[in-house]
Amino acid sequence: MNDYLEKILCGQPINYEAFLKKLPDQFRRRHRELFATEKVQTNRWMITILDEAAFAELQHVMEAPANRIDAAKKGNSHRHGTEVSFLLVYHQGLASSRPDVVVIGNESVDVGFRRARSVLVVENERNFYQYSQMLSFAGETLGKRLELANCDVVLGGGNRVTRGAVLDWLTGYEDVFCAFDYDAGGLQMFSTMVASLGDKARFVQPVDWQPWLARFSKVPDSTERFTKAISLAEGIGFVALAEAFRSTGKFMEQEMILDE
Repeated sequence: MNDYLEKILCGQPINYEAFLKKLPDQFRRRHRELFATEKVQTNRWMITILDEAAFAELQHVMEAPANRIDAAKKGNSHRHGTEVSFLLVYHQGLASSRPDVVVIGNESVDVGFRRARSVLVVENERNFYQYSQMLSFAGETLGKRLELANCDVVLGGGNRVTRGAVLDWLTGYEDVFCAFDYDAGGLQMFSTMVASLGDKARFVQPVDWQPWLARFSKVPDSTERFTKAISLAEGIGFVALAEAFRSTGKFMEQEMILDE
């Protein structure tokens, strides 16, 4: 968003339609009062600022917030990461079927158990609850036996595991097995984790996708998401998964692993 604002100030053309989609609601509703536009080429408009005071307010709103409270005052607390993250974890030391909690702050970690050598990060809650089945599935795809004795299981949905402090904590494991949805979102999460964890991060997927093609049943939200998934899969080297996307035209959600 700040790139758009900088180009407007510098008199450079922008994609105005894309700019409007990123505008906070209170400014989008008034955009005709704030800006005059002149189309100069396909998907490019020159922008004239009509209300300097409102534009200055927009710049203030779009400044990086100092903390979560500041972000909330600017209209969206999600623009600033939380100072603390909570991870649900199944591990060998549990006395019941209730998972443990790890509290991860920017400068501290509160963990009440001794971690295993490996960790399985599971994206979806239902699959996380069925951790024994997920450990078995991951073990089969990776060619090794996985159980709580040698592998903790972490709930990683909602991109929580891609937060910097959480990734730092995950570096303490020798292997980080990633069981995510087989779609653009899951592959994007994995790419982010690889950028931080390197070879420690390993994607959980069948060696042969052919028997699983009938389980690709989620229609992509858009053509853009579908092509992005193919591009991500090929970029990471998951050629067989990219072919599965192409042959089915669909994604596979993680819950389909449990449908056996």
